[in-house]
Amino acid sequence: MATIELVDVSIRDGNQSLWGATRFPTRQILQIAPVLDRVGLRAVDFTSSTHMGIAVRNHRENPWERIRRTHAAMPHTPLQFITGFRFISWEMAHPDFMKLVYERLVANGISRFALLDPMHEMTNLLSSAKAIKEAGGEVVAALIYTLSEVHDDAFYAGLAKQMANCPSIDRVYIKDPAGLLTPERARTLVPALLAALDGKPLELHSHTTVGLSPRTYVLVPDLGIEVVQTACGPLSNGSSLPDAHRVVSNLRAMGHTVNVDDRLLGVVAEYFTRIALVERLPFGTPREFDAAFLQHQLAGGTLTTTLRQLTELGLEERYDELIDEVTRVRAELGYPIMVTPFPQIVVQQALSNIIGGERYETVSDQLIRYVLGSFGRPAGPIDPQVKDRILAQRRAKEIEREPGPAPPEEQREKFRRGISDEEFLLRATMPEQQVDAMLAAGPAADHYNPDLEPVKDLLRELKTRSRLSQLVVERDGFWLAVGQSAG
Repeated sequence: MATIELVDVSIRDGNQSLWGATRFPTRQILQIAPVLDRVGLRAVDFTSSTHMGIAVRNHRENPWERIRRTHAAMPHTPLQFITGFRFISWEMAHPDFMKLVYERLVANGISRFALLDPMHEMTNLLSSAKAIKEAGGEVVAALIYTLSEVHDDAFYAGLAKQMANCPSIDRVYIKDPAGLLTPERARTLVPALLAALDGKPLELHSHTTVGLSPRTYVLVPDLGIEVVQTACGPLSNGSSLPDAHRVVSNLRAMGHTVNVDDRLLGVVAEYFTRIALVERLPFGTPREFDAAFLQHQLAGGTLTTTLRQLTELGLEERYDELIDEVTRVRAELGYPIMVTPFPQIVVQQALSNIIGGERYETVSDQLIRYVLGSFGRPAGPIDPQVKDRILAQRRAKEIEREPGPAPPEEQREKFRRGISDEEFLLRATMPEQQVDAMLAAGPAADHYNPDLEPVKDLLRELKTRSRLSQLVVERDGFWLAVGQSAG
């Protein structure tokens, strides 16, 4: 029997999968951080460059301050940052720019980095691992799982061998963003990976999008997996990851040891539940198997965002048509693994194809860069007719002549002298007015009580109603009327 550790993904990936990545201002995180620190977790999947951008844009909060204060509130549990070739902006960043990003993340409290290259371009991944290691971070490299004609066990074992030979990579994890790993495939894939890794630990991160991962999680400890990644309460299941309580219970029933504090894990789940109820946020629910996911492979966060965008456009009735087109576009593009930024690129193109005049009549700059090889080589061949149509665009010629990403010393010249490295990194990747608004807002609040939020909302609304003469509050048998006297 095995001893299994947990990585909790609620704040970052659970939030992104189920709540559109827009939740958890700093005060909500700080309120639960000391409890999370005592649960007994291997790590907390805490943030990403996308979430740092949302902190600035949506909450007017300094993401660097958020990292520092959370690390101080939970000093015994590593905070994880998921990273690749970019920081906040969708554009590829200069290696020296990313080196500065890693240095400042470590200095502010990030100690564990989930490192992925969406095309498994190993030269890029290995150089990034070296930069993170030099900055002082632990590197957990991702093998991104997908289904296609080329992504077999030998393909992944070959990548794992290169990771095993890299001294900068500490651990490896199977990243299954669409939740496609079956117990049957795990029985062949996991042993092949562990043989290639030659002693480096292997973790599993698999979404519950099609209901497979809870079954797979019960099996993999017998195969050699040491860490599984889970979510808590309403931020689990659905398009997120398996529920921590259920995973712990199942693993123990199979005879394995999971050294977490069940009571505190329950406190965390209850806290997230209270937030969901107060803010009317959806609860993740177990999913039934849907064979369509084996084709389009849209991960949890992308699927939620896609549904929201269709609704905003008034096109929700064309969802099935869009999903069929996503499957077709992915095959034509050589089966890119559906992990950021490729789900966004594929979905955007599929949407353009179904609402436009002709397929590929309009294409994004990012799709052009993909076809030009800016992200690396696709695992499979791009359809020649599709490739020709994309590269025939006038914009393709302009992009082909674009210079590479500028080094940080050149980018600094755009901003006033004396700003901190943290402020520079934000200004280099975000609109100036958003960063200015964040700085003007000052430090984030450090206290949050879900039960008081409805009262705060009411008071904020009353402040805008200067002519209001009477207020009536009625809820669950309680009734209160307040009015102004005639005198």
